[in-house]
Amino acid sequence: MKKKTSIACMLFACLFAISQAQTSSTDQPASSPSDPDNLAKDYFSQIMGVAVSASTNTKLYQFVYEWIGTPYRLGGKTKKGVDCSKFAYEVYQNVFNTTLGHNSRNIYTQVDPIRKDELKPGDLVFFKIRSRNITHVGVYIGDDKFAHASSSRGVMISDLNEAYWKRYYYNGGRMLTAAVQNESEDEEGHLSSTPTPPIN
Repeated sequence: MKKKTSIACMLFACLFAISQAQTSSTDQPASSPSDPDNLAKDYFSQIMGVAVSASTNTKLYQFVYEWIGTPYRLGGKTKKGVDCSKFAYEVYQNVFNTTLGHNSRNIYTQVDPIRKDELKPGDLVFFKIRSRNITHVGVYIGDDKFAHASSSRGVMISDLNEAYWKRYYYNGGRMLTAAVQNESEDEEGHLSSTPTPPIN
């Protein structure tokens, strides 16, 4: 008798579980193929730690992603080794078709200074680390995150709210080309997936 009761209980539990699974699967609409741009935004927002709404420029995120982990090398400008200003130079050359200066102080002379609360993806962030002069530059990617070549860890993503970066933060800067591209992305809602060839 106990065997029959336990078998009946197990069958009832299985039937209940199957009916619940069928109910939950019919409640959800059939999934349709997603837009590749949206998939890329979702992917890069997860990898970079930024909100999907902040990840409008998939070309920027893809470029940064491809360089993450590149070792730091003073004066380097390739994936074998790169310093902070050359990393920013490569981002702007390949993503925005714009040529930057060759060191962080020189680059700062090419931007319109902006406040931290005005930063948009593609803007530059400048730091004065243990110096009265600008010594470090990174590329803002949204949600208070920026990509840069750290002298200790190579190309990485950091948060402007971390104590170290908060302490040495100097200013943000916007290049005219990045500002124009950011505005056109805001109007269109996305960036064309066709890459623009770099200027030689």
